[in-house]
Amino acid sequence: MKSKTPDKKRKRRVGRGSGSGRGKTSARGGKGQTARSGGTIRPGFEGGQNPFYRRLPKRGFNNNFFKVKYQVLNLSDLDELGIKEITPEILKKEGVLKRNLPFKVLGNGSTKKALSVKAHKFSESAKTKIEEAGGQIEILKAGA
Repeated sequence: MKSKTPDKKRKRRVGRGSGSGRGKTSARGGKGQTARSGGTIRPGFEGGQNPFYRRLPKRGFNNNFFKVKYQVLNLSDLDELGIKEITPEILKKEGVLKRNLPFKVLGNGSTKKALSVKAHKFSESAKTKIEEAGGQIEILKAGA
């Protein structure tokens, strides 16, 4: 039986006699769980032995559910934009902020311009550098 389209791969038919090369056990090996229909073993199963993920110690405190993730921008990035008043809305419009997360300004780099920055968080060095350049900062609430 030939397939109608030449580029389509034919389905392998197992269990069609010893002459086919896939007879008798139908390429499933000997007896056991994997030889049965529906006999798949879930990932991580080690034959009844205590699995690796259960042997490892679970330690410490995990607060990832309530952790607030921030997008970070350096002071040098804000300085390159050439905008005096910086808000999350403007940065999203410019394509600087990609995701809808609160953003934090870090103090890497410097600025000579008096910037007015509205952000959800500032590092201490970023605060001092903006204020020394004659700018002002405003801390926004995480929900806004």
